[in-house]
Amino acid sequence: MSPADLWRFLPIGYVFTILIETPILLIGLSRRHSIKRRLFAGVWLTACTYPIVVLVMYPLLVNGSRVIYLVIAETFAPVAECILFWLAYGKAEELGKRSMWQDFITIVAANLASFIGGELLNSYVWFGFFG
Repeated sequence: MSPADLWRFLPIGYVFTILIETPILLIGLSRRHSIKRRLFAGVWLTACTYPIVVLVMYPLLVNGSRVIYLVIAETFAPVAECILFWLAYGKAEELGKRSMWQDFITIVAANLASFIGGELLNSYVWFGFFG
């Protein structure tokens, strides 16, 4: 994909990703987080990582193996989102507690779901948007 294609793809992929991840975060994040915070997390976390995965990592790694790109990008996104979420909403008394791990597992699960959804759409070449 050319840089222009990546920029054209970015909003489509972003909306697709938040449509998959936000419901998972709504259901899975620990009860100590309000519904408003859970909704915000669905939009905010992806806004922080998705441009890096699409606009930075893809061009840097496009000439290498797709598997290497996917391993790097799909490890970066949930790890970065867990860190960002903890920095924004973590509390010292929650460190290592069930709620912290529940939040992290939910963030990883949301990323895994959007990855699988993206791979399914990719197998159909994004229904003709890119190819």
